[in-house]
Amino acid sequence: VQLQASGGGRVQAGGSLKLSCVASGFTLRNHAIAWFRQAPGKEREVVSCISSSSSDTYYSDSVKGRFTVSRDNARDTVYLRMDSLKPEDTAVYYCAAPMRHFTIGTREEDYDYWGQGTLVTVSS
Repeated sequence: VQLQASGGGRVQAGGSLKLSCVASGFTLRNHAIAWFRQAPGKEREVVSCISSSSSDTYYSDSVKGRFTVSRDNARDTVYLRMDSLKPEDTAVYYCAAPMRHFTIGTREEDYDYWGQGTLVTVSS
């Protein structure tokens, strides 16, 4: 199983990026998928999660109102749209998938498969 997150890059504060997560050897559409991030010198933290049907979503307080998680189950792809980016959003962003089925999971231990991460750098 391989997950691949892409779409990161360098952007100025206030800008936007859209991350994508795809998988090989695993069907994303059947599972809740989460986005985590790890900033330099900090622990990895959950950013957002979306249920398999898209009916439920979760956002951390730090990104609520600025980030939007979505999925296209026909394309088996999960997205994270990031608007109004701030320098404190600078981090490596990971998508994660679980073997189990649940609606929403916000803990690292909920997830079994991780992408390699995509770097988002927000300059002031």
